[in-house]
Amino acid sequence: MTTAPIRILVADDQRDIRTGFRMILDAQPDMRTVGEAADGATAIDCARRLRPDVVLADIRMPGPDGLEVTRLLAGPDTAEPTRVIVVTTFDLDEYVYTALANGACGFLLKRSGPALLTEAVRAAMAGDVLISPSITVRLLRHLAPRSSDHHRGSTEPLTDREAEVARLVAQGRTNAEIGTALFITAGTAKTHVANIQRKLGARNRVGIAAWVWRNSQTRP
Repeated sequence: MTTAPIRILVADDQRDIRTGFRMILDAQPDMRTVGEAADGATAIDCARRLRPDVVLADIRMPGPDGLEVTRLLAGPDTAEPTRVIVVTTFDLDEYVYTALANGACGFLLKRSGPALLTEAVRAAMAGDVLISPSITVRLLRHLAPRSSDHHRGSTEPLTDREAEVARLVAQGRTNAEIGTALFITAGTAKTHVANIQRKLGARNRVGIAAWVWRNSQTRP
């Protein structure tokens, strides 16, 4: 049985960036670029019309910027959220925090390279949040005191294995990487992550990471 390719919309005001991303993505056997947008309004229109699986959104675009595009397409008030990965040149804490709070399922720097770009798309499809490793630790330090998923402790304690998985989530590991580190399958890792989210009342993997940071279970 052949699996349909991941359908991707690229939104960036620079033509050469859009062309470069398209070349990288279309070279993958499981991905296909279905549209491009040079501004925020067009990105929103194309996303709602084409229904892509993933939107790659630059931050600094004309019209609604990438953060507002993310909120409108993936925010908590969106009836049918779209997976949005923010890809930007600007490594600013407030951009990262706002993007994730607005529902982004990834935050990449454009200099991260093609391998991380394609990995982020696959991670988004698997329900993971992938953040450029160069900013992960700083992000956790920034999110810990501000996260809406603030809990001093869980109402239901984590098992030893779940605590191990949580620490790896806080290091920015994907389910596949967690599976490799703990000698379990990626599917088992995903199940552990879901159980941890339920126990902690965390909305996503960032909430888990912030909880780990606050409770001093890991150090950058």
